[in-house]
Amino acid sequence: MPPLGGGTTFQLEHRGCNPRNFYNMTIAEFDHLPAEKKKELLLKCCGSSAWADKMLAVFPVEDLVELLDFAEEKWYEVSEDDWREAFTHHPKIGDIEALKKKFDTKEWAAGEQAGVAGSPEDIIRQLADGNREYEQKFGYIFIVSATGKTAIEILQILKRRLNNDRDEELKSAAGEQNKITKIRLEKLFGIEENKGYE
Repeated sequence: MPPLGGGTTFQLEHRGCNPRNFYNMTIAEFDHLPAEKKKELLLKCCGSSAWADKMLAVFPVEDLVELLDFAEEKWYEVSEDDWREAFTHHPKIGDIEALKKKFDTKEWAAGEQAGVAGSPEDIIRQLADGNREYEQKFGYIFIVSATGKTAIEILQILKRRLNNDRDEELKSAAGEQNKITKIRLEKLFGIEENKGYE
C-alpha cells in the first residue's frame, strides 16, 4: 500500500492551486510583493480570507519559523465559519478515477517512494463512500494531514473520526488544516519540495 505524498488533505490539489508552481521564494522576496499578490499566495496555502487578511498584517517577519508561528496563531483567531471556508477550497472526494489517480505513484512528486503498486480499488471505494458519509454528517469534506500514511491508514482515521460529535470533529478538522497550511507555506519558501501533495 503506497504512502501518501506530503501532508495531505486527502483531497486532490487545492482548487486552482499547485504549490509546486511557486517554490523557492524567499521571505524577503515575498515581503516586497504587492499586498494583493501576497494574499493570492497566502490563499493558496489556506483558503480562509479572514486568515489571509490577518497574515498580511504580520509582515515583515524575521524567518520561516516566525511565519509558521504567526500562521497558527492567526488560524485559531478566525471564526469557525472561516475554518469552513478554508475547507471548501479542497475538492470533494467521491470521483473513483480521481482517487485512483491520487494514489498512483506516477503522480507523486520526485523523491516519493517509487515502484509501489497503487491502492486496491476496494480501499479507494471505501474512502470515497466514507467521505460521502462524513460530509453528510458534518457538512464539509474530510480533511487530514497524511504525510507517510497509507490509504488504509487514512481509511482507519476516517472511520474513527466519523464517531466524533460535531464540535469535536470541527476542532479535529481545523487542526489538520493548520498542519496542511504550514506544509504549503514551507513549500512556498522552498522547504520540503519532495513531499508532493498535501
